[in-house]
Amino acid sequence: MQRFQESLQSLPPFLLSSVGGALTIAQIALAFFLHRDAPDAIEWLGWICLWISAIFGVLPILTFRRLGGVSEDESYINTTKLVDTGIYAVVRHPQGATAWFLICLGVMLVAWHWSSVVLGLLSMALAYVDTFSMDQRCIEKFGDAYRQYMARVPRLNFVVGLFRLVLWQRSPPDHKG
Repeated sequence: MQRFQESLQSLPPFLLSSVGGALTIAQIALAFFLHRDAPDAIEWLGWICLWISAIFGVLPILTFRRLGGVSEDESYINTTKLVDTGIYAVVRHPQGATAWFLICLGVMLVAWHWSSVVLGLLSMALAYVDTFSMDQRCIEKFGDAYRQYMARVPRLNFVVGLFRLVLWQRSPPDHKG
């Protein structure tokens, strides 16, 4: 695992997400031309994935602007504070992984074509691998607080994240000290 992370760090920043983004754009573009009629339930599931991805795409912007210590003239990604509430209490990478996965999956289900599946899976793999670099950059920025956050909140699985959040709210951990 250590060699994997070292090889990731040797890559130019944002290379994987750039290639993955290009694959996703190609997936969406091809879906317009190579669309097949999926069973209604499958197509509806695809549209549900796409709508849920919009939530995971927009909430981080609002959350970082409100809680991340970002100055008004900077991009929302230039946070100065570790945000671990709201959408960030559910998943660590709502935009860079969860929304991305849901977009790719949604397009696969709506397009219902093998080319969409291939491009989507490749893009999803690159997005997932890129989350390791994102975590490393956050560790460098926020230190042990981010490591503790990583132990509490899943990388991209929002179902597990919601389940943990509900359980934690029912019985919060003891903070005796």
